[in-house]
Amino acid sequence: MYKNKEVSIKLSEEANDVYEELNKLVGEEKRKEINSSFHQTLLRSIKRVKELLKNNPFAGDQVQRRQLPKKYLKEYDADNVWRIELANRWRLIYTITGNKVEIITFVMDIFNHKKL
Repeated sequence: MYKNKEVSIKLSEEANDVYEELNKLVGEEKRKEINSSFHQTLLRSIKRVKELLKNNPFAGDQVQRRQLPKKYLKEYDADNVWRIELANRWRLIYTITGNKVEIITFVMDIFNHKKL
C-alpha cells in the first residue's frame, strides 16, 4: 500500500524467466544442502526489492530520458523507467503505471551489470 493505493508487482515474461530459473537453481542447491550461494543471495535480493516496491514504488532511481534504452520504449511503451540495485551488481528495471485506485509496478528486466 502506497499513499492509500494498492501496489501490485507484475513481471514481464523475460523477468519472470530469470526469476523462475533462480527459484529452480536455489531449490536444487537446497536439496544438495548448499545454504549459501550467489543464486540464493540474488533471489533474496529480488524478493526484498519486490517487498520494498510494494511499500514505495519510487524507491529506485529514475532513468533519465536520454539514457533510456530504446528496448523498453519499443517493447513495453515505457517512457517512465526506474532502476534499483540488486545483489552482486545485478539490476531490476521497472516502470510505474496506475490510476486513482491502484499503482502497478511492472518489472521489465532483471540482469547483471555486464549485460549493459
